[in-house]
Amino acid sequence: MTRKILTLFVLILGLHSYFSQDVVIKDDRVLLDGKQILKAEKINVAQYSFFSMADDEEILLYRYMDNETSKYFDDDYYVLNFLTEKIKIESSDFTKIFNIMNSRKGMEKLIKWLLKERVINQDGVLNPDRLAIFKEKYDENITERTLR
Repeated sequence: MTRKILTLFVLILGLHSYFSQDVVIKDDRVLLDGKQILKAEKINVAQYSFFSMADDEEILLYRYMDNETSKYFDDDYYVLNFLTEKIKIESSDFTKIFNIMNSRKGMEKLIKWLLKERVINQDGVLNPDRLAIFKEKYDENITERTLR
């Protein structure tokens, strides 16, 4: 019985290692398992841009929005603007990307999420079909619902 449990544990650990991907942003480069797939630019604490390797075109702009209430955090959200596809996603669910101590780590989590959802592939290329599904799943359309 113990041997079966140990074998199952090793198998699960091996599968986790096989499917987990190491995403690192270092020196304005997005590295997936050591291979550069995108270029990154930190504009400020609340904004990041990601660029294609093929043509250096900006494909994604991340923006943190405080909804003009800097001391009230419950209405904060973020915008993922996929510029080349003209698709904007607004969400208040920070669980997938937020890292309170380090915005770079948060952006690494964002890239992992986009890879997992197959919005971008292993070469950093956008998949328009998967992006449409991603929008349907996660877009909360906050701007349209907010009275100003």
